[in-house]
Amino acid sequence: MDRNILNGKKHIHFIGIGGSGMYPLAQILHGQGYYLTGSDNNETETLEAVRKMGIPVYIGQHAENIKGADLIVHTAAIMPDNPELMAARQSGVPVLERADLLGIITSWYERAICVSGTHGKTSTTSMITQIMCTAEIDISAYIGGKLPCIGGSGIAGKSDILVCESCEFEDHFLKFFPDISVILNIDADHLDYFGTLDNIIKSFHKFNENTSKCIIINGSDENSMKSLEGIAGKEIITFGNNSNCDYYPENIEHDGLLTSYDAVYKGEKLGRITLHVAGIHNVLNSLAAVAASRYCGVGFEYIAKGLEDFRGAKRRFDKLGEEKGITVVDDYAHHPTELEAVLTAAMEMNFRKVWAVFQPFTFSRTSLLLDDFARVLQIPDCAVLTDIMGSREKNTYGIFTRHLAEKIPECIWFPQDESAEWTDERKYQNFQQICDYVCENAQSGDLVITLGCGDAYKIAKMILKKLAE
Repeated sequence: MDRNILNGKKHIHFIGIGGSGMYPLAQILHGQGYYLTGSDNNETETLEAVRKMGIPVYIGQHAENIKGADLIVHTAAIMPDNPELMAARQSGVPVLERADLLGIITSWYERAICVSGTHGKTSTTSMITQIMCTAEIDISAYIGGKLPCIGGSGIAGKSDILVCESCEFEDHFLKFFPDISVILNIDADHLDYFGTLDNIIKSFHKFNENTSKCIIINGSDENSMKSLEGIAGKEIITFGNNSNCDYYPENIEHDGLLTSYDAVYKGEKLGRITLHVAGIHNVLNSLAAVAASRYCGVGFEYIAKGLEDFRGAKRRFDKLGEEKGITVVDDYAHHPTELEAVLTAAMEMNFRKVWAVFQPFTFSRTSLLLDDFARVLQIPDCAVLTDIMGSREKNTYGIFTRHLAEKIPECIWFPQDESAEWTDERKYQNFQQICDYVCENAQSGDLVITLGCGDAYKIAKMILKKLAE
């Protein structure tokens, strides 16, 4: 990939500008002074935010939308027969996939902090960004979720620091130029692409090789440490849950949604950290943020203040409201390990009953990790399942919600016509059935948590609305 491809470009067009990975790129490039246009298929809150920046957005994707652009960007989800993408490829204008453009942007910075790992990327990237903002460092950031302190999921600053969420999906993060890499954990995911856990570890090994200065890594995670084997010539900093690591926690205390602990570096107590995000997984995420921030010269007082001010990224144990004594929370967790962490934390919070409303995401992940999903969805008091959201996939696996529900004792789900076409109307009916059931059965003192990386959050909003009525 030509790192200088943006030189001399003025007008960049985004196909699918409302996507979670496209919006922060648009924020960064808009901040750098490029003229942007974009298109998408559906009106969303994100498109409203894009328009407020002064970026014209077309609804519907048509060949004429690319007119005047001298660079065109698209997401991996855009199909080859998309009329805009076909027109772009015939136009002679350079066409980039989103990850390629993000990779080029990482090369612009002297201190690109690239946060990777199977779980916790958005939370940790957000924590580091919050700390840097608290320290009044004029950073750039690219986050997979919205963070209030930067008014969105991306920002373009004037310092040499970029904080960038770096996803291993289809090896996208191997297109990046990390100066400082953060490895939170390595787990079996995206097996439709990687095939085996060993292949995932090999990709993280290449990511480590691509890092120019420092690797901040989970020393308590066996797979992460395997990815370090044979790596030389970089500074290695470890964080983890015990004193074998450079950074580790002591005296952890939980109080509802609050968690506090002493941050320790090589035996020296740095100070007390208070988090408003629950779970031991967030203690480790915050330690990674402490390590990255201190490596960049941020004082501990700013780190502690930034972490205390952090209230979670959007869709990361995100409290949406409380009605009739019922607390409603939404979380992006969509892999068994993430679900286990979130649900274990929820069960430690002294609610009368925990309701987990889970939307399985992709047929491949549901099929390949079926038994793991069934195991962790037995953690809450009650599991409620939606239809599987196929996203970019066709159901070649012959997997349906009933296959998962049958493995979870007393699971709630609503049988659908498995031969029927997946439509928005069918999904809405499924969501409405779940909303009605939860509202009729949940009681004061209960926690309802919607889970999944699709649009399960809509059920949470429906539940709050119905309870209020």
